[in-house]
Amino acid sequence: MKRTATFRNATMILLLLLLLTACGAPSEPDSDAVPAATSPPQEIDYSKTGTRDHTPLCLVPVAEGVSVFENEVVKVDASHLEEGYVMVQYTGQNHKVKLQITGPDTVTYTYDLKTTDFETFPLSASDGAYHLVVYENIEGKQYATVFSLDLETKITNTFGAFLYPNQYVKFTKENEAVSLAEKLATPADNDLDVVTNVYTYVISHITYDFEKAETVESGYLPDVDNTLNTGKGICLDYASLMTSMLRSQNIPTRMEVGYAGEAYHAWLSTYIKDVGWVNGIIKFDGTDWTLMDPTFASTSSEKDLKNFIGDGENYRTKYIY
Repeated sequence: MKRTATFRNATMILLLLLLLTACGAPSEPDSDAVPAATSPPQEIDYSKTGTRDHTPLCLVPVAEGVSVFENEVVKVDASHLEEGYVMVQYTGQNHKVKLQITGPDTVTYTYDLKTTDFETFPLSASDGAYHLVVYENIEGKQYATVFSLDLETKITNTFGAFLYPNQYVKFTKENEAVSLAEKLATPADNDLDVVTNVYTYVISHITYDFEKAETVESGYLPDVDNTLNTGKGICLDYASLMTSMLRSQNIPTRMEVGYAGEAYHAWLSTYIKDVGWVNGIIKFDGTDWTLMDPTFASTSSEKDLKNFIGDGENYRTKYIY
């Protein structure tokens, strides 16, 4: 069904708080910080075939047209809210367009609408009311509202937002990263083995791009295959690559962005069968990517895990993609 959403010829001018989408250059490690428990990376035995099914699973978001809200320049396809995502398309002529999504947790996510195609955005806060607003740039940092919409969601696929690709975690079955993830998962006997192999490969083959960290602009989006081919990236590149690889192996993974002290960083949380969500299993502490000891993760409570990765003052999650 098609509906017309609210359209305002807005004279209201907004100064948007832009989402910082990349980490700055790593700073010196805090000598008082609690280190993550890690083991030296082990060589991956590619000759082994593990007991776990390593067939890639690349879910594909669909703008099916069953539930559509639109005006002259914006179309929102809400056909699959129950899967944990919404799709938005901008068809106007403005070259600086922003989307804000505020969920039931009251956290506001700010995105750039980059193309005239439908783009996918996760409903990370689960069930409840979501408010979507699209803004066009007027001049400088001034934006005006051109579209707004309220949606009520009932999500039945609780892992959907963390298995489907989206604007920040973008992958398809054709990506080299997906093929590599299948190779890395082949020797694995369980999901923790896959996490370990993906982590081991990435930290062994990707180096931190200090120049990019100093020059990257707001609105930057990672390209997982470019990160693989160039062999370097900033923390958002690392996080997007690892998240894409794990999701393609049917491991629900949250790419979390927030603050480590005063620095803006990214880390991963994964859902492990019979364990639950392992928070911060892979994290960037401002200097290195580190992997929580899988044995510790599999035998510890969530409270212990949270204490292990930080006291809440050091690591504060702002956004989940």
